[in-house]
Amino acid sequence: MCGIAGIVDLQGRPVPDLHRKLSVMSRLIAHRGPDGDGIWMDEKQTSGFAHRRLSIIDLTDHGAQPMQAANGTVITYNGEIYNYPELTRALASHWDFQSASDTETILAAYDRHGADCLQHLRGMFAFALWDQKNRTLLAARDRFGIKPFYYTLVDGQLIFASEIKALLPMLPDVRTNASAFAEYLTFQYTIGQETLFEGVKQLLPGQFLTVRNGEMHIARYWDVNYEIDFEHTATFFNNRLEELVDDSVNIHLRSDVPVGSYLSGGIDSSLIALLAKRHDPANDQAFHGKFTCFPGYDESPHAETVAEKAGSTLHQIDITADDFRDHIDKVIYHLDVPVAGPGSFPQFMVSKLASEHVKVVLGGQGGDEIFGGYARYVVAYFEQAIKAAIDGTYKNGNFVVTPESIIPNLGVLREYKPLIKEFWREGLFGELDARYFRLVNRSNDMDGEIEWEGLGREKVFEDFRAIFNNDNNVRKEAYFDSMTHFDFKCLLPALLQVEDRMSMAHGLESRVPLLDHPLVEFAATVPADVKFTNGNMKHMLKQTYADVLPRSLLERRDKMGFPVPLREWFSGELSDMVQDIFRSTKAGTREFINQDAVLKNFGNASQFSRKTWGLLSLELWHQQFHDRAAEYRQMLTSGPAS
Repeated sequence: MCGIAGIVDLQGRPVPDLHRKLSVMSRLIAHRGPDGDGIWMDEKQTSGFAHRRLSIIDLTDHGAQPMQAANGTVITYNGEIYNYPELTRALASHWDFQSASDTETILAAYDRHGADCLQHLRGMFAFALWDQKNRTLLAARDRFGIKPFYYTLVDGQLIFASEIKALLPMLPDVRTNASAFAEYLTFQYTIGQETLFEGVKQLLPGQFLTVRNGEMHIARYWDVNYEIDFEHTATFFNNRLEELVDDSVNIHLRSDVPVGSYLSGGIDSSLIALLAKRHDPANDQAFHGKFTCFPGYDESPHAETVAEKAGSTLHQIDITADDFRDHIDKVIYHLDVPVAGPGSFPQFMVSKLASEHVKVVLGGQGGDEIFGGYARYVVAYFEQAIKAAIDGTYKNGNFVVTPESIIPNLGVLREYKPLIKEFWREGLFGELDARYFRLVNRSNDMDGEIEWEGLGREKVFEDFRAIFNNDNNVRKEAYFDSMTHFDFKCLLPALLQVEDRMSMAHGLESRVPLLDHPLVEFAATVPADVKFTNGNMKHMLKQTYADVLPRSLLERRDKMGFPVPLREWFSGELSDMVQDIFRSTKAGTREFINQDAVLKNFGNASQFSRKTWGLLSLELWHQQFHDRAAEYRQMLTSGPAS
């Protein structure tokens, strides 16, 4: 796993101080690859790449990066192509391989297939490839957005990097993107290519970018489509799921070093940890973060049960308020932009723990979005079941949960009563898109703190609706498919940003076996009433692996993600710290934010509100990047910021 950066002049003009710029960008992502670095520039210095290497293999036979082929094509690449041995054999008659690396396999596949090489890659990746012969740039990001790719256009130059911070020295100034800011306030992530930094965009999952003859084009090479298979039985789907999950775990374990596992105590990470150990007894290291300072936040007994069943060693860290005080600035710095709730903080701490024992770790990201693991899906279907019963329409369509069938599964909502109360506060039985928007909207209680005028709040909803109601991907067979599709397209990349940044902050490679495209494509064909039978979250996954997962885990009804005791800390031992942050002079000058309202209402958030986390993250983000904009610019003439 690595970090990449580069600059390409769209018109083929020499880039002033190209080596210096690449060096600065490389230093800003040095944490992604502490084991080596490299820079390549073409002869006329019209383009150049930088690379930072995290070594989990012996490079004697694997080459270094940026890697240049005999035909002049050059690549800087971050990721893992898990099927590269098979691709190498398939391309052996076409290409004279000089190494045993997946990097060279991409070069060979491009030489054979052009941009269509992306269809042959199975894994996680972000790369830029310069075709010297055709004076063409090809850049791409994997199907799910596991690996990042950010870019900006400045003075006719395309500048890209694995992390936004590496682009900041090149920007004329650091400003907030108002439309992306509105999206962040609404969802606590952005839902398109825009980022919180004005002028900085991201390649979306499954997209590629080309530059040729002075023109830049972006296109999609992959998408998930919900072509529902109504011909097969639940038994068929369960058997096929087991085949695909087992195959994915097996291929994700290809490594020259032992592989550890994150173990939260939930279904997804537990399944991956158990299967990894079953595939290879050497994969026996697991990692867990817990909060024992307040009741209701300690998930460690469930993680311990799984570790005992697997025969693995469970390394645990008891995370405290002092850890938050000491590390939250680093968390925001490594994230580049605040995103996806407070789980990034414990993820940072657990990744730090894991990095002390292994170089590669498996996680369970993707299971909630693919198999239906969020309680809000049950909330939404509970309402739909009531409406269908009243209207007499519960037998219409291919999947409508009946009230009597969903009642046994409502116990999972016991801890979510405040969320349900808020959800129903403005009425019942509206349009499906508007109802789900209300469930994912994090800004309902931020009217006073945010100056919404000029932020385009209405546009956020329209953009949401365009994704939620996308007939090209979802055929409206079930409300469940529309909900999970939106989360797959928008929430999941945000969670993967956390996964990538928090692991790479410690030079740790994180892999996510549930995000394997044959598996995801198959899951999209499974009818909702198989995946989500009677509103039972992850029914299909739990049924398939009932003999693998501990019974206590299968019967859990109190799993709440990665809960963090922010309310207790912010009203207690971290109160002074939070007040100091928001009372600073600069905090009172932030665009779109009302400092007085923030200070007045900060402690009034409900249990399920993300307001406290969202506003604190934004202020720390301003401090890290806006307030230090001059320092980033000065890096082009001096050393990098600490």
